[in-house]
Amino acid sequence: MHIHPVILSGGSGTRLWPLSRAALPKQLLPLVTAHSLLQETVLRLRGISGVTAPTLVCNHEHRFMVAEQMREIKATPANIFLEPMGRNTAPAAAIAALAVQATDPDGLLLLLPADHLIADVAAFEHAVSVAAEAARAGHLVTFGIVPLAPETGYGYIRRSAQPLDTQAEVYGVEAFVEKPSRDVAEAYLAAGDYLWNSGMFLFQASVFLNELKQFHPDIFAASQVALDNSTRDLDFVRLDRAAFETCPSESIDYAVMERTRKAVVVPVDMGWSDIGSWSALWEVGDKDAQGNVLRGDIYIDAAHNNLIRAESRMVAVIGVSDLVVVETADAVMVAHKDCVQDVKKTVEYLKQHGRTEHLNHTRVFRPWGWYEGIDSGERFQVKRIMVTPGEKLSLQMHHHRAEHWIVVSGTARVTRDDEVILLTENQSTYIPLGSTHRLENAGKIALHMIEVQSGAYLGEDDIVRFEDIYKRN
Repeated sequence: MHIHPVILSGGSGTRLWPLSRAALPKQLLPLVTAHSLLQETVLRLRGISGVTAPTLVCNHEHRFMVAEQMREIKATPANIFLEPMGRNTAPAAAIAALAVQATDPDGLLLLLPADHLIADVAAFEHAVSVAAEAARAGHLVTFGIVPLAPETGYGYIRRSAQPLDTQAEVYGVEAFVEKPSRDVAEAYLAAGDYLWNSGMFLFQASVFLNELKQFHPDIFAASQVALDNSTRDLDFVRLDRAAFETCPSESIDYAVMERTRKAVVVPVDMGWSDIGSWSALWEVGDKDAQGNVLRGDIYIDAAHNNLIRAESRMVAVIGVSDLVVVETADAVMVAHKDCVQDVKKTVEYLKQHGRTEHLNHTRVFRPWGWYEGIDSGERFQVKRIMVTPGEKLSLQMHHHRAEHWIVVSGTARVTRDDEVILLTENQSTYIPLGSTHRLENAGKIALHMIEVQSGAYLGEDDIVRFEDIYKRN
């Protein structure tokens, strides 16, 4: 039986604001290494015997970034399923299981969140090997993390006192337990038979689907229709919106694992963290002699046990301890490590006041590259634009603005109404209001440009697309 990895990448990760935002959530960020958490999740699969190309499930808004990150690590997914809206993990697992069962009736599914850190890859590989044997025997396997502290931010699994007769490292599941209070968490730790619920699973596709059909037939039916009526879009599979919208939002735990008699757990100690807060990132980070975790251009003096991250400018931290300081181009957050869970209050404030700092960074990624705002004022806006080689923006026009384009480096092919011109370094052109136009990188290196917009309205929704190779609406 092959093991088919399924990477669940639909989260928004607002607890790591201001770095993680709706358009660039934490699984797509390089938080610990040079690779994003999503990339690390795929890379650690390469040492597992019998593993196939991964299947990814993500939000349709993140599709191009997900595909590009896979290309960066030379990974070719079996499928990238696009969820039109979030419906928790059970429908995502069902759709992946249905797809695998269609091509490999005996196939195993290894479900992994895209945003977890695993420091001990060898321990992870061993746990998967143990779990695969149990899954081949018909069990639904979850991975329980051996707890290191009375953590109140995780759910717990109570395992059986003795392992299964057939496998020494596999235990029965006595109960799934919600996030406890501090006192209860300390009792769990002392008892020795409680494990952190990692949200990772391994099971035979057919066994999971049979249990889902029994316990939640509505999720099974809606997932089947969403997959049957899906459409292929470039590198992606778009699930049918109408069917998926009717699907109940439910986790794998609630939908199946808490009801089935087939649930078992493999305890594992593998340096696991779900990176659920800035303090969690400090816990797993590489610390200097004073206990600080530092990333970016930072000056520090007489400061201890801080996490400091500078993204766009120099940050100086002097004479403080136990703080989290995160600087981005448009927002700075300073919090005590004990209060980082309250970051969500800041995000709620931004939402309530109609702001955008929780949605996008100043650099906004597009399938053709990215743009970032440099300056703006009454009736003008200045942007820096990067177009990757061979890519092109849509053929478009604007009702309310004109644009000046100046090439900083690279070669631009510019379509302006019936005219096509080539521009190189230090050359420029003007796009009048109402003109049909397109920008394309005609060279072998990245195209960098400065765009100056002027007009009565400068919003991104003032775009009429006539042709788009990325099939955006």
